[in-house]
Amino acid sequence: MVTRDAIAMIYGPYWEVPTGRRDGSVSIGSETFGNLPPPFANITLLKQNFAAKGLSVKDLVVLSGGHTIGTSHCSSFTNRLYNFTGKGITDPSLDPNYAVQLKKKCKPTDTKTLVEMDPGSVRTFDEDYYTLVAKRRGLFQSDAALLDDAETKAYVKFQSATHGKTFAADFANSMVKLGKIGVLTGKAGQIRKQCAFVN
Repeated sequence: MVTRDAIAMIYGPYWEVPTGRRDGSVSIGSETFGNLPPPFANITLLKQNFAAKGLSVKDLVVLSGGHTIGTSHCSSFTNRLYNFTGKGITDPSLDPNYAVQLKKKCKPTDTKTLVEMDPGSVRTFDEDYYTLVAKRRGLFQSDAALLDDAETKAYVKFQSATHGKTFAADFANSMVKLGKIGVLTGKAGQIRKQCAFVN
C-alpha cells in the first residue's frame, strides 16, 4: 500500500489493495530487480517476461507507464548513446536531438549521474511518458521497444493523443493484478496486520 499511497500523492490513481495476502518476513531489494525486465530488453523479451508472470501485453505497456516518475543512472542506457549493438553508434530508434541532450549529461563510463525518466514531470504521475515514447524519446531500449509491437504501439499512441484518457484506471487495474503475483501459501510467510511492518 505504500506504493499506492505514494502514487496517489503525486496525482496518480488510487486503487483498493486486496487484503489477506501472505508475504515473507524479509524484504530483499535484489530480488525486486531480479524480477524486473532489464532496461535493454526488446519487445519479445518484455512480452515473455510479463507472460511468465500471468500478465498481458496490455499490462506490459500500462505498467511501463510507471516510468513517468523517477530517475535512472546513466549506466542503464549509455549503450544506446555510445555503443549500440557493439558498433560504437547511437541507437537509431532514439530521437537524435534527445540523444545529444543525454550525451551532455552522461559520458560513456558515468555510473553516478541520475537522469529523469520523464523530463519535465518526473514528480507528477501523468501520461507524458507515452508522449515521449511516441516521439522516440523513451530513455530505455525497453521504452523504445513499445513501438515495435502493434498492440503496445497503439496504446502508446492512444494515451499520447488523448492526454491519458484511460491511463489512471488501466494502471490501477494492472497494479492489482501485479499484487497477486508470487503470493505465499500454506504456512509460509505471514498476513500482515499493518502492511509496512513485519508482525
